[in-house]
Amino acid sequence: MKTVYKFFHGHMVLTIALLVALITMVIIPPDLTYFDYIDFKTLFCLFSTLLVVCALKNIRFFTLISRKIVHATPNLRVCILALLYITFIGSLFIANDMALITFLPLGYFVLSDTGNSKYMASVFVLQNIAANLGGMLTPFGNPQNLYLYTKFNIPTLEFMGIMVFPFLLAVLMLTLSVLFFPKTKMALTVSEDKIEFKPKRTAIYIVLFLVSILAVFSVIHYLIATAIIAIGIFILDKKAFLKVDYPLLLTFLMFFIFAGNMSRINVIRDFMSGLLEKNTLIVSALSCQIISNVPSAVLLSQFTDNYSSLLLGVNIGGTGTIIASLASLITFSEFSRYQPENKKKYFGIFTLLNVIFLTILLIFCVFLEKFL
Repeated sequence: MKTVYKFFHGHMVLTIALLVALITMVIIPPDLTYFDYIDFKTLFCLFSTLLVVCALKNIRFFTLISRKIVHATPNLRVCILALLYITFIGSLFIANDMALITFLPLGYFVLSDTGNSKYMASVFVLQNIAANLGGMLTPFGNPQNLYLYTKFNIPTLEFMGIMVFPFLLAVLMLTLSVLFFPKTKMALTVSEDKIEFKPKRTAIYIVLFLVSILAVFSVIHYLIATAIIAIGIFILDKKAFLKVDYPLLLTFLMFFIFAGNMSRINVIRDFMSGLLEKNTLIVSALSCQIISNVPSAVLLSQFTDNYSSLLLGVNIGGTGTIIASLASLITFSEFSRYQPENKKKYFGIFTLLNVIFLTILLIFCVFLEKFL
C-alpha cells in the first residue's frame, strides 16, 4: 500500500487524470465509443520518441554535447546563455521534460563548481521557461503539440508558421534576460567524470530517432516505426525501457477518456463551445494555469476546430503558474533537491518571471491574430 500511495502521490497529475476519468465513466458508462477517444498515433509516437531519448541519455550523449558547448564559453553571462540555448534547442527535439531532466544537472554543476550558486534559482527558472517555450516550434517538441498536430492533421509548414513568431519572441526574451546577470570575466570549468563516446551506438540511436520523427510526419506508419525502434533498443539497451515516462503516457490515456466523455455531455459541450468561440487563445492559455497545458489541449480540442489559436494558447500557457506545465514540476523538484532551504526564493522568482513571459507572449499573440 505504501508503494502505491508513494507512486500516486509522486504523480499528482496522473492521479487527478485517473480520478476525473473515473468520475466521467460513471456519467458515460464505457462502450465501444471509448476507442474513438484514444489517439493511438500520439501515444505510440510519444513512446517511441521517449524510448530513443532514454537510450541516448543512457550513453550520456546529451551531457557530452552540452559540456563541449559550456567549455567554449568565456564568462558567466555567456555560459548562462549557453545553458538556456542548450535547453531551448534540446526541447525542440527531445521534448521539454526530457530537456530539463538532461540539462538542469549541468546548470547545477556549472554554477556550484564556479561559486555562482546564488544564481541557481534564476537560472533554473529560465531553463524551465526555455524548455516549455523551445518545444513550441515542432510537432514533437511538446506532448500537447504532438497530440494537436495528429488530431487536426495540421500540415507541417502551417504548424511551424503558426508558432514561428512567438518562438522568435521567446528566443529574444530569453536572450535579453541574460543581461541581468553579471558579465564576470572568469574561466569556467566543470569538474567531470570521463564519458566514453560510443560512435556506432550513437549513430544507430540517431537513425532510430529519425524514424520516430518520420512516424510523426506520417512518412512511416507509427506502428511500423514503433516496432523498429522497440526491437532496436531492446537489442542494444533493454534498460532504456525502464526509464520511459510511462506515467505520462497513462496520463494522456486518462485525459483522452475524460475529454471524450466530457464532449458527450450536452451541457458541458455547449458551455465549452460557447466559451471558446469568444476567444480560443485566451481561454486555452488561462486553462493551462489551472489544469496544465497537456490536459487543456486534450480537453479543449473536443470543443473547437480553431486549432491555430488553441495551439498558441496551450504553448504560451505553459508559462505562468507552477502547474501550467507538467515540466515545471520537474524543475521545482530538481531545485528542491539541490537547495531545499531556498524553495520560497525559487517560487517567488518563478512566479515573477513566468508571469512576465506569459503576459508579453499573450499580448503579442492577441495582436498577431488580429493583424495576420
